[in-house]
Amino acid sequence: MSRAAFDIAVHELGTAEIYGDDHNERIVEYHQTTSLKATSDEVPWCASFVNWCLKKAGYQGTNSARARSFLAWGKEISLEEARRGDIVVLSRGTNPAFGHVGFFTGREHNSVLLLGGNQSNKVSISPYPTHRIISIRRTV
Repeated sequence: MSRAAFDIAVHELGTAEIYGDDHNERIVEYHQTTSLKATSDEVPWCASFVNWCLKKAGYQGTNSARARSFLAWGKEISLEEARRGDIVVLSRGTNPAFGHVGFFTGREHNSVLLLGGNQSNKVSISPYPTHRIISIRRTV
């Protein structure tokens, strides 16, 4: 399970983008764990954040800055099986290429709580409707 990566993610809560020409070096560091290697904190970074947390915990990530790259990571589990630290891939908008990824934190009514990066431009815990879940993944 990616619980160790989740614990690392918790320590990153509050890390936020810097508006303007400056960039948060920590977010740029997240990007360095992907093949994109973006140098701006304004490039979407949810997948970079998850990859960074996994790498720090000793797991292999996807090496991709695309959220949906996690659809091929680990093994799929059901929402009923989900535990803190599992990775949730969500749809975003109507374009099937777009998505969002974060760590499962819990459930609240018809929402799943995710600890993730680039949630309101920072690392936070945010609710997302369960109907947006594409897949929930766990390390094998």
